Amino acid sequence: MSLTRRRFLASTGAVSAAVAAPLFAWRQQLDRPAGDPARIASDEHYWQRVAGHYRVTDKVINLEAGYWGMMATPVADDYLRHIDRVNRESSYYARRVYNADLAAVRKRIAGFLRVDPDEIAFARSATESLYTLIGGYNLLKPGEAVLYADLDYPAMQNAMNALAERRGAKAIRITVPEPASHGNVIAAYSEALAKNPRIRLVLLTHVSNKTGLVMPVAELTALARSRGADTIVDAAHAIGQMDVRIPDIGADFVGFNLHKWIGAPLGVAVFYIRKARLSAIDRMMGEEGESINSRIHTGTTNFAAFLTIPAALDFHEAVGPAEKAARLRYLRDRWVRAVRELPQVQVLTPDDPRMSAGITSFRLRGRSSGPENDRLVETLLAKHGIFTRRSPGIDGGDCIRVTPALYTRPEDVDRLADAVKQLAASA
Repeated sequence: MSLTRRRFLASTGAVSAAVAAPLFAWRQQLDRPAGDPARIASDEHYWQRVAGHYRVTDKVINLEAGYWGMMATPVADDYLRHIDRVNRESSYYARRVYNADLAAVRKRIAGFLRVDPDEIAFARSATESLYTLIGGYNLLKPGEAVLYADLDYPAMQNAMNALAERRGAKAIRITVPEPASHGNVIAAYSEALAKNPRIRLVLLTHVSNKTGLVMPVAELTALARSRGADTIVDAAHAIGQMDVRIPDIGADFVGFNLHKWIGAPLGVAVFYIRKARLSAIDRMMGEEGESINSRIHTGTTNFAAFLTIPAALDFHEAVGPAEKAARLRYLRDRWVRAVRELPQVQVLTPDDPRMSAGITSFRLRGRSSGPENDRLVETLLAKHGIFTRRSPGIDGGDCIRVTPALYTRPEDVDRLADAVKQLAASA
């Protein structure tokens, strides 16, 4: 073996060791307590330790964490190490090593999701994942129909419209009831399916990016299946915000990302096709073979971002998936309880734990337009230092979305509650 070759392999081994070395230190620093996740959710000593692993701006209180998830410092450090390795080893790494490393990453994700590695493929966003599933769905026939709701992500609604138009089918849009309940949401979909027996495909959003409403996707998937319809589930805000895995969702087709609630680098996503249903999704043009990988062609991706997925899963699992979900719900419940009974305030998720998670939106009665809610968002920022966002496209009117994160403090959501009270008093 040449000296150059030995040096190259030695440097590669050193990088691998350097990547693994920091993991134990931060695990010991977290020191997650044992016990009921609901009790741990209010253990501020623990969550201060967790928050200590995030480098957070002091410019604003960021309650718009749903856009994407900040990487914890161990994850960000791992990402930088992978960027350095990919840059130094360049095309040799990309052509000779990366595929084997990515296969190991795929196996790790599959284990976390509780599916077979052959049932998942990589994408760069939940949108790309879901475009792949919706655009490739080949069982829709002329004269049949697709179904979606006002709370679904706008790009996915557009994708369903495009699929229906291309296949000579009908697109049906329903309104999710307000106020929502477990029963009336299921009833709304049941009624739509009964009135339109030729519905072949239903789009379901597990956690609405608009209001935070948690949909009963397992029950709705079973309902659709009983009527001969498939479901494609948008789980962009479910995986990681809630302690759920693919079998809990129950659908044959699921798209999501890992850069929101799992905290991987931006540009990392996955989609799932149950192995027995692979033929229902067309191959991407130009692709060959019958593996799930033939259903998408992403081109050259950010190698380092995908290599960082295991570090993100390490941190997520060390914090505790159930504990993380309970903490986000605790923060949500804290500010919601303070404003729920105000007559001027509409909270757009119910307190039923089956129907809410961390994200929740609100609107002031009589102020449902885009410009009105934009002004409220600006007031929250300028007067109270709280960053939120307006959610458009809801049949009941626009609203303001509030998304806490693991670094959010109870005093942050208390400050939000006080600000909402002031907004309501001046309404």
